[in-house]
Amino acid sequence: MRFDILTLFPELFPPFYNESILGRAVKKGLVDIRLTNIRSFAHGRHNVTDDRPYGGGDGMVMKPGPIFRALNSIERLNEKTPVILLTPQGRTFDQSIAWELSEREQLILVCGRYEGVDERIRTGCIDMELSIGDYVLSGGELGAMVLLDAISRLVPGVLGGERSNKEDSFEGGLLEYPHYTRPNIFDGEGVPEVLLSGDHEKIRKWRRVESLKRTLERRPDLLKKVRLTDEDKVFLKEIKRD
Repeated sequence: MRFDILTLFPELFPPFYNESILGRAVKKGLVDIRLTNIRSFAHGRHNVTDDRPYGGGDGMVMKPGPIFRALNSIERLNEKTPVILLTPQGRTFDQSIAWELSEREQLILVCGRYEGVDERIRTGCIDMELSIGDYVLSGGELGAMVLLDAISRLVPGVLGGERSNKEDSFEGGLLEYPHYTRPNIFDGEGVPEVLLSGDHEKIRKWRRVESLKRTLERRPDLLKKVRLTDEDKVFLKEIKRD
């Protein structure tokens, strides 16, 4: 899968994507990350990419020309390649969107800065606007890194375990169950006996109950959206009763 990232600060990205799981995916050729410096497409001696907003006000706005020319320089692998703007005004990025975008061959990510981009870029060049939360950052680079990581780990072969990305939090709409590893006893606290039993059905039920319990305690809003099985409804009644 290929990511083309348009940014004023390309040097921020290599330290992030050259490490850990993402770094191995890049080395294996499973993920291709290409950086385009928007400043390289600015005109004039000083390569200025921003200007004062019409109508007055504080802050600066990214000029349309450099972004437009940078976008036109990108090789499109197919006509369905989406151009995504990282902006606090966008749709909130979640796991379902990550899965949807992981099926694309290529994504083009535009990192906004300052007060944002000229509206004519948004209406004329952008296919999707995404936000990583209801807060404001200095620029879209951190948001692009979040998308890069969340989407890349869904690409086949990137994670070691075949089911690793199927059992994460938010898969199926619920938070993930607790995890334990060696040693069996740590600081006087042991691992739940059911996980040592070897009984796969009991373990499955325990994990489902814990997932439901954790979701109910921390993110009850998610339970309104998820499709619960009859078994889940029985588990929830027991959890609420307890």
